[in-house]
Amino acid sequence: MEFTPVIGLEVHSQLKTKTKIFCSCSTAFGAPPNSHTCPVCLGMPGVLPVLNKKVVDYTIKMALATHCTVQAESRFARKNYFYPDLPKGYQISQYELPIATDGHLDIETGGQSQRIGITRIHMEEDAGKLVHDPSAPVSYVDYNRTGVPLMEIVSEPDMRTPEEAAAYLKALRDILVYLEICDGNMEEGSFRCDANISLRPMGQKELGVKTELKNMNSFRNVARALEYEIRRQSAVLTDGGSIRQETRLWDAQGGKTVSMRGKEEAHDYRYFPDPDLLPLVVDQAWIDKARDELPELPQAKRERFVADYGLTDYDAGVLTASKRVAQYFEDAVKAGAEPKAASNWITSDMMGALNAEGLDIADAKITPEALAELIKLIAEGTLSSKLAKEAFGHMFASGQSAAKVVEEKGLKQVSDSGELEGILQKIFDASPDEVAQFKAGKNKLMGFFVGQVMKQTKGQANPKLVNQLVNKMLKG
Repeated sequence: MEFTPVIGLEVHSQLKTKTKIFCSCSTAFGAPPNSHTCPVCLGMPGVLPVLNKKVVDYTIKMALATHCTVQAESRFARKNYFYPDLPKGYQISQYELPIATDGHLDIETGGQSQRIGITRIHMEEDAGKLVHDPSAPVSYVDYNRTGVPLMEIVSEPDMRTPEEAAAYLKALRDILVYLEICDGNMEEGSFRCDANISLRPMGQKELGVKTELKNMNSFRNVARALEYEIRRQSAVLTDGGSIRQETRLWDAQGGKTVSMRGKEEAHDYRYFPDPDLLPLVVDQAWIDKARDELPELPQAKRERFVADYGLTDYDAGVLTASKRVAQYFEDAVKAGAEPKAASNWITSDMMGALNAEGLDIADAKITPEALAELIKLIAEGTLSSKLAKEAFGHMFASGQSAAKVVEEKGLKQVSDSGELEGILQKIFDASPDEVAQFKAGKNKLMGFFVGQVMKQTKGQANPKLVNQLVNKMLKG
């Protein structure tokens, strides 16, 4: 029996506010345990939460960027469950009345475009962190993260392959980073994903029993976990077994999912409106202001790069994956760089050098203007492609301009016809057999002559001009 996977994703994004969602404690990462806490986020008796307006601003922007409807009124609810890292015994979230609903995101996989529905976006507070002592049978709890603002984005079960799930995740992350409301770091947990997956017989409309997958800290691991779970569920169903509704953890080292607990239903959490928080009212003026502040989003930027700069879809996708890289490219073009050349240098040499050093484009010592100057020197014939790469290396290390590096390192391309003709004549005189063969039609010897000139000039001869001079001098 063949099965169709049905996949939906729940994405938690940690918002880049300076303070927590319901108190003024810092959200800064890396502080000593339990140093960023107060009676409010620790759930002490008699305290009252106060909503951070910036959290609402950020959530509205994400809702608009994903074509959601921002609700005029939404409510916070208490999600009740007991766990040591949850000091109040409940989590403040949104349930029946979330802030945004009915959105979508367009993704592309295998050259095909697909629309993934977004059921809802809501705000909630994060829990704390348990730290397990490897040398003793004890665990510690750090409440610094308690109350850090999260935005949960819940998709429709519209994905059918792990590749689609990874593409959807990447598209969401790109938008969050472009909006500058989340850093999108899966490894550090500021961008987290839970996946719900079920299988149903091909052609059947009813959904199968789903499992929830957790503990996936990279796009690749999301895809790997889904691939494994599809194989596991398929084997169980093919053998006549049934799928248990449960939460499973992804074991990256073992390459498998492991049962964690039975999957809770919504009623297990006993949701009810939080009596300490008033309904949240968002008027049209607030929505309009947020819409006016939206930057150009990744998809629109990719389409513009293709239309305005003549780039391929692939190159535009690489450049716009990072807002800073995209801006660097446009600044280089504004400084006079030919767009395709600028794209090639940034996506290959620049990104390669930055990745090797573990740096971001913001850390690059080569300014967009300096890169544009380098590209111009190549176009003018001052630098060959090979010498340009050498110059780039010096520029990357020192931050000097292209012209200064060329002057100091003696990298200027030899384009003096008279000088090159003199060098060639000496080579011809020393290679009569090769000259005779070339004149007889053995054109492959062009490489021999060019190589000899390059050797004589230490790689600084203009190869295009050398080709022209060889033909002129030997074939007339």
